[in-house]
Order: sequence, then C-alpha cells, then structure tokens
Amino acid sequence: MDAHKLKLDFPILQNQPLIYLDTAASSLTPQCVIDTMNEYYTEYPVNVHRGVYQISYKATEKYTQARQTIADFINATFEETVFTRGASSALNLIATSYGLSHVQKDDEIIVSELEHHSHILPWQQVAKKTGAKLIYVPLNKEGRITVENFKRVLTDRTKVVALTYISNVMGYETPLQEIIPLAHQKGAIVSVDAAQAAPHKTIDVKKLNCDFLAFSGHKMFGPTGIGVLYGKQKLLDSIEPIEYGGDMNDNVELFDAVWKDTPYKFETGTPPIAEAIGLAEAVRYLQKLKPEAILAHEQKLKELAVKALLKLDGVTVYNPTSETGIINFNLDDVHPHDAVSFFDEDHIAMRAGHHCAQLIIKWLKVPATLRASFYAYNTEEDVKTFTDAVKKARDFFTSVGF
Repeated sequence: MDAHKLKLDFPILQNQPLIYLDTAASSLTPQCVIDTMNEYYTEYPVNVHRGVYQISYKATEKYTQARQTIADFINATFEETVFTRGASSALNLIATSYGLSHVQKDDEIIVSELEHHSHILPWQQVAKKTGAKLIYVPLNKEGRITVENFKRVLTDRTKVVALTYISNVMGYETPLQEIIPLAHQKGAIVSVDAAQAAPHKTIDVKKLNCDFLAFSGHKMFGPTGIGVLYGKQKLLDSIEPIEYGGDMNDNVELFDAVWKDTPYKFETGTPPIAEAIGLAEAVRYLQKLKPEAILAHEQKLKELAVKALLKLDGVTVYNPTSETGIINFNLDDVHPHDAVSFFDEDHIAMRAGHHCAQLIIKWLKVPATLRASFYAYNTEEDVKTFTDAVKKARDFFTSVGF
C-alpha cells in the first residue's frame, strides 16, 4: 500500500499540515465519497420511496443499490441490513427491541469492561427494567477477553452475550469465532459491536454466525450520521420497531397499524439518503484497498511506533500487543489532556480521555489515556513525527515540573 499516494485522495491532507491519528474516533473522508454525496445533492436531491417522478426514481434506485452494496460487504441479505443513525443507534435498537421483549428477571446478560458505552449502557437499562443480571467476563492481565474466561461466566441463565469485536481503547480482537458457538449452545443470542472491526477486516456475518452486528460509516471512510444494523432475518421479523412514523407502515387504521417488512419497519421518516449513498462509495473504496492490506499496513506502523515508545522512560504503553493500529498510552504523571494539547501544536491530531469506554480506563487504574490510531493514509514519516513529539512532550513536562 502506497500511503503517500493515498494521501492525495483526502482533501484535508492537501489543505493543511496534519498528522491524523484519531481514526478510531472518525476516519478522514476521501474525495470520491464527497463527490458521490455531492452528486446526490446536485442531481437528484429528493426523497425516496414516495415520488413518482424521474429524479425520485433515481434517488430510490441509488439508495436501494447502496443497501445491497453494504449487505454484500458483510455477506448479509438485503432484508437483514438496516440503516440507522449510527452504530450507537443500532445497538440501542437491539437492546430496546429485542432485550426488553426477550429478557426476564434473573436472566443473565454477558458483557465486558472493554465495551464502548454504546454497547454497555443499553444493556444496563435492560437489566434495570427487567430484573436481569449483568455478568462481566473477567479480563486477563493484558485486558483481553479470552475463551477460558468467557466459559467461566456462561451459564444456563445466559440469554444475551454483548461483546465488542475489536476494543476501541485496547485494540484487542475478541475471539468471537470460538465464543459465539458456546453462547448458542446455551440458547443465548450474540450482539456484536463491530464499529472498530468493519474498517480493518473483512466481516462475514454468516461465517461468524452472530445474531446481531452493528457498525458506523464515519470510521470507515464514510459520512457521519449513518450506521448499519445487521440482524438474522428471523430475529428482525420477530421484534418490534422502537420508532414510529412515516414510511415504516403498510396500513394505518384508527386504533391499529400494520408495519412494513424488515428492514423498512425499523426506518421511519426520511432516511439518511446521501449518507447511505456515500457509505456505499466508502465501502467500494475500502474494498479496492482491501481491509486485510489496510490492517497489515497499520499494524506495521503501530509496531514501529510501539518499539520507539517502549525505549522512552516516562512513557507507559498499555497495549503493546494489540492486533490493530491503536496505541493506548500515557506520559507518566502528565494528564492526557495536557499532553494532547502539546501534540496539537505539532499538528498531530489524536484523542485523550475516556474514549467513551470508562470501564476499561478504570480497569487500567488511570484517570484517562492518550490514544493514537493509525490507518491507511498514515506513513512511516507520520510515525517518526509522532514518536519524536512524544519524546519532546515528555522532556517539556519534565522540565516544567509535571
């Protein structure tokens, strides 16, 4: 992968000096995605499924094609692919619709301290409202979910397993291929947060055999404001929508209504048309690069960076063995917010804080962390600039008495 050439695809990298290391929060957007969305707004900027005029037909056709493109991307069917406002919205839909109707008092919901708030808070609410129990998979000394520790908490009372595919803080991959069959043996369904996985690896929901899976567009070259919920069709058919309004119903009477079939019953109102079309273009761009090639590239950069950071006194790396381009670290005795402001002066953009995953930060026993995340458009020169900046920041804060 020629990351130097790839940078030319991203207008922001041409418009200003920037070393972007915050892809785990949001990726940059390539020109082809911007152009595709602009085409919608300039050539057929109308609603779908409703108009009986030419440009509405075109909008509907493009929107329908986008759903099929994204369904094919994860080896799902058209009917199993639901558009949402984001991964958070998709995960909330699973918990609220499936969870509240299927989970009962004293049932058990397995989660982990690695979960993003979008995957833990909805199930917390389900547990509170139903009287079910949240059960946490013990993490090993590295902070990983292991099959052995999962087996320790799996029981006949387990009804839901809600786990991240790849941690947004530690960058670790959960062994779902081994965990999911174990959960199914107990009759439990498995919900997967794939927001960090979809940009970096090929996902085959049929091979994975998960029951639900969610990811967002803005972490994989796509636009904000759109996410995808995959659900096995029999499960989606069996649950109720949680939002009601236009275009999700077939027939409305005075005191009752009939919903449309999946996926439309979950998509009330005007859908994210431009965003879906843009996400489909992002998927094509991602597939052209090949997720495995992106992952190999970012792993190489991460290993170079970690090797340099481990040589620095006063720097702690919490996940040196992660499988992705995420580095979670701190300058000893320096608050991450102070450090990240220092990096910004060198035009290095990365994240500091809890990363919407306070449980794993508390597990690490620190107030917050710094997170650098590499992606396809980063280069070895970016790594050098980043690690030099860490050394400079360490020396600066040491000199001023932090």
